[in-house]
Amino acid sequence: MQTLKTDLLVYVFNVIEDEWSFVSSITDPIKRFGYISESEDAADAYFLSQATEKEFVYISPKPIPEEFVEYAKQNFNFSNAEVLVPSMRSHLICEDLVDDSRTFMSLVSKAKQYSRVVLTSYSASHQLYDLKESLEKLGISVYLPEAPDLEEVWTVNFFGSKSGIRQLAQKSQTKEPDFVMPEGIICVGREDAAKIAASKYIKQKGVVIKTNKGSGGSGVLIFREGELPTEYEACEKIILEQMSEDRYWDQFPIVIEDLISINHAVASGFPNVEFKIHKNGRIEMLYVCACQVTPKGKFFGIDINEDIINDRLQTKLEDTGYFIAEQYRAAGYRGHFDIDLMMAKSGVLYVCESNTRNTGGTDTYKIVRRLIGKEFMDEVYSMSRSRPEWFAKNGQTFAQVIEKLKPILFDKKKKTGVIINSHNSIPDGKLIYTIIEKDKKKAYQMEKNLILLLGDLKNLGPEFSV
Repeated sequence: MQTLKTDLLVYVFNVIEDEWSFVSSITDPIKRFGYISESEDAADAYFLSQATEKEFVYISPKPIPEEFVEYAKQNFNFSNAEVLVPSMRSHLICEDLVDDSRTFMSLVSKAKQYSRVVLTSYSASHQLYDLKESLEKLGISVYLPEAPDLEEVWTVNFFGSKSGIRQLAQKSQTKEPDFVMPEGIICVGREDAAKIAASKYIKQKGVVIKTNKGSGGSGVLIFREGELPTEYEACEKIILEQMSEDRYWDQFPIVIEDLISINHAVASGFPNVEFKIHKNGRIEMLYVCACQVTPKGKFFGIDINEDIINDRLQTKLEDTGYFIAEQYRAAGYRGHFDIDLMMAKSGVLYVCESNTRNTGGTDTYKIVRRLIGKEFMDEVYSMSRSRPEWFAKNGQTFAQVIEKLKPILFDKKKKTGVIINSHNSIPDGKLIYTIIEKDKKKAYQMEKNLILLLGDLKNLGPEFSV
């Protein structure tokens, strides 16, 4: 009788399943397709983070180019990685995998050589549980270590929504006074939302409007002083016009918040903490970082280091984070989640939102921890960036970028350098990269060196001076 291997690690990059309710309600089909394509382009970035495992199967919405697989292997020395790409293209990848009988049976055939499948994913979507059931019907044992049990899967969408975390904050005021959010109102319907937002804007010279299930800065409208008329009806009209562009404003609850004056000197103004709740309920804080966010609220990177914020604020952040983690655990949530915060000029640390999934920093965390060790926050300064429109589309190749950056690519002996996180994004004019250095000054200087080595770029932005 053949002895089965212990575990087959399978990761599903189901980013669109996590965001489908939002993505499917983007009215403009070109805009919707662009959003899907940009999200799925990150498949190879998460492949790179999964490459920190010795052996695994990666379920991807897009092929991972062989030269990128080799690049990942050079950095992480994994022994075996199989990439499966379902041929069906609904963008609901777990459904696509089951419907693509050839690819699905390839996974089943491999899985039968192991005692069980350890199935992880970007998000605990309901389609993931359908995939689990489909495998189990064929006699395969499936374990979901980073997902709630089926009866608690509601926690994913509830705590990961703008209204859900706000309800938790209101409920927790007496227990955890540091768990505060900007003053806000939850309503339904863009007409009422525009009226409330216009009133708030005129009184406070600023307002933030959020759909309940946006992502990465999409589904957020931020209006600052001077950007809208101060006459009520004119103000309301412009807000309503902007909200009329997409039907998600009619599909979900809407949150209207005070616009907070941000202190960008502290963690770039947007500190963040990521946790993991293990299947047995153990809470693990993974890292604290500074999120990089554009003035319009679009996320484009993180910085991780022990000195991101001072000890007093870090204690407050961690206390609030652990309190929230305990509420999630009690409700049955399991897996990764983060808490986005804002540092106000008034000195108040506000909770902004929570993402109950792999996050914009989960891949960076896995990569840097694997290369440096579990104490990486104390030992190095790491930064990751997603830079759109740096190149002309189809004007650069992965091989050309690697060749240009040879002098500063990550060196395993020195434990410093640049890692290119994505192959797929480069033809679209975008560069995703991680920099690991000994301190902040050296990390930011290395980024300037990167720019000089790449040559004439299209759109650097005001933060660069090289």
